[in-house]
Amino acid sequence: MTVRLKVKEVAARQGVSQRQLSIRTGITIKNIQRIFRNPYSNVTTETLDKLATVLDVDASELIESVEER
Repeated sequence: MTVRLKVKEVAARQGVSQRQLSIRTGITIKNIQRIFRNPYSNVTTETLDKLATVLDVDASELIESVEER
């Protein structure tokens, strides 16, 4: 099993852009773009927490287990 980030989907559902996420979380736009482009990116728990806080969801809603790619 592999972990996949669902940040792009959650942000889209809430109408939050990459730029808004970057500004609100303090995460560089380059890193936000990387997360959106590659949902298998490695992120720290601190980054995951910042994203979850801004998107007003539990961090567990931003990840899912998937079969190996």
